[in-house]
Amino acid sequence: MARDFYEILGISRNADQDDVKRAYRRLARKYHPDVNKDPGAEDTFKEINRAYEVLSEPEVRARYDRFGEAGLGAGAGGYQDMGDMGGFADIFESFFSGFAGGAGQGTRRRGPTRGDDLRLDLRLDFKEAVFGGEKEIKISHLETCGTCTGSGAKPGTRPSTCGTCSGTGQVRRATRTPFGSFTQVSACPTCNGTGEVIEDRCDVCGGSGQNQETKKLKITVPAGVDNGTRLRVSNEGDTGLRGGPAGDLYVYLFVAEDASFKRDGINILSDLKISYLQAILGCKLTIDTVEGPEELDVPAGTQPGTVLTLDNRGVPKLGNPVSRGDHLITVQVDIPTRLKPEERELVEKLAEIRGEKVNRGGIEGFLGGLFRG
Repeated sequence: MARDFYEILGISRNADQDDVKRAYRRLARKYHPDVNKDPGAEDTFKEINRAYEVLSEPEVRARYDRFGEAGLGAGAGGYQDMGDMGGFADIFESFFSGFAGGAGQGTRRRGPTRGDDLRLDLRLDFKEAVFGGEKEIKISHLETCGTCTGSGAKPGTRPSTCGTCSGTGQVRRATRTPFGSFTQVSACPTCNGTGEVIEDRCDVCGGSGQNQETKKLKITVPAGVDNGTRLRVSNEGDTGLRGGPAGDLYVYLFVAEDASFKRDGINILSDLKISYLQAILGCKLTIDTVEGPEELDVPAGTQPGTVLTLDNRGVPKLGNPVSRGDHLITVQVDIPTRLKPEERELVEKLAEIRGEKVNRGGIEGFLGGLFRG
């Protein structure tokens, strides 16, 4: 059984036209499909539209009050084509501008549009990521056509108002269903939503108002960047349409691996291989760091796996380059598998002095004992 239209809008039968309009606005805003995603919201919205179609027109409402829906006939509501949508469309526009697909933009020509953002992947050497610096890059993006200054029209001409949408950039289509009329608003297919058509197109850009251009840029890479760091270069994306601002360029950084160094946050890691004699007696060695050669003191009795630290020789902290990590060196002791006869004799004598039990001709147990104590 069909619901009463007054009941649908929640008004009394003697409500005036202002009451009808206020009730419709309140309910349409609540149940519009772009706003309310609950199951059944769209059907309710259609009922609300149908009730408003009937009760907002005095003559149609009078027939409904006297005969019910049977008195409305096939033409009930009086909305046979788009030209008759005036009152309903005004209500719709006043409340749903800003919602996706809403008609609120239908009375305004589309203005400036911001250009698209662009992405560039940039590969850095390990030390470039540590210390930063200036890099030159090459990008391809859309720039405003210098011939037509972005209008898309041949010099000396100008775009004209679209005859399909009368310059609004939008067209409406009403669909009648057993539940009432439903209005859809979409971009004008003739002008693609711009509200204008270009009859004499610019020979350089073909009417788009933009050209693809390649340019070189110099960007500053801050010290301490790492894999995945994103840099934003303002206004170097695609140019906007109709005088709109350009988008931004986002540069994503990828750091190449290094044969000598690894990175752990703001610390730099490397390995140092020394002989067993250097480990036993200690030594001073020149090692590679990200800043170049530097002297390192290896204490006597250094054990395999010992980590030696060079303070403040790591990676500058991103955003605070004064703060810096350390360079951590893991010591690896090279134990020989073969010795010259004279070397073996000396080692065996040393084993006797230390009271070590070793296999004659073998040094593994002895050397292991040295590194354990």
